[in-house]
Amino acid sequence: MVGGPLGCVAVLPEISIGPLELQTFGIAFALAFVASGVTATRRLRELGWPVDWVYEMVFAALIGGLVGSRIDYLIQNWDRVSDDLLGNIFSGSGLVFFGGLLGGAVGVMIWALRKGQLSWQLADMAAVPIAMGYVVGRVGCQLSGDGDYGTKSDLPWAMDYPDGTVPTTDQVHPTPIYETFAMGIGALVLWHLRDRFAPGVLFGLYLMLVGIERFLIELIRRNDTVVAGLTVPQLVSIGVAALGTAIVIMRSRTGQRPAAATA
Repeated sequence: MVGGPLGCVAVLPEISIGPLELQTFGIAFALAFVASGVTATRRLRELGWPVDWVYEMVFAALIGGLVGSRIDYLIQNWDRVSDDLLGNIFSGSGLVFFGGLLGGAVGVMIWALRKGQLSWQLADMAAVPIAMGYVVGRVGCQLSGDGDYGTKSDLPWAMDYPDGTVPTTDQVHPTPIYETFAMGIGALVLWHLRDRFAPGVLFGLYLMLVGIERFLIELIRRNDTVVAGLTVPQLVSIGVAALGTAIVIMRSRTGQRPAAATA
């Protein structure tokens, strides 16, 4: 349970069902892929592409995302994990979003290359499903109290996480909630823009959105700075947003028709 000025907000790292102990983060992680799959299925139908592709793409993204997020976590926390590298590789904790994003993208790209379907249209199709997965995944961070919360705060909605996986009794910014709302709005905007640009632009806009969102949220996160007062996620965010901007500019100049017009 988490106590804040506005009352009690539930934090539930585990759910007990008889002899089973289910991790709420793991449940949310699974539901994030379900949300991505449902969104992708609807878009595939709109484009007239085989709906069965969604199962293959989600599986490829799951495997690539898990590998990428673990590698990112190990790199960022090398001093803490190097003494037990094998144990930390197979640990259930420590999944980093940007590593998961890159790994998942590589997984889907490999799948698309094997299918002969690698294209900007495919990238655009994946933009909103990825955003929806992020929205649901951050709910898991909030429920488990896994340490993704922010710095101390005296705002009315500040919370403490005494029973979280990474507990704190300080009143802090509930940054997982901030990110869920921010990316939820972003996903809705991207969905409404899905047929208005040349192929590739929507994916570029997604990269810009997620880069800016993560850069700003890091201003109130607890991560240590490394260069010029910036954290590692902020440095990665700048690169992601810059890449998105370059894609938007490059693809906007092609003069191609919107994706729906060429489906």
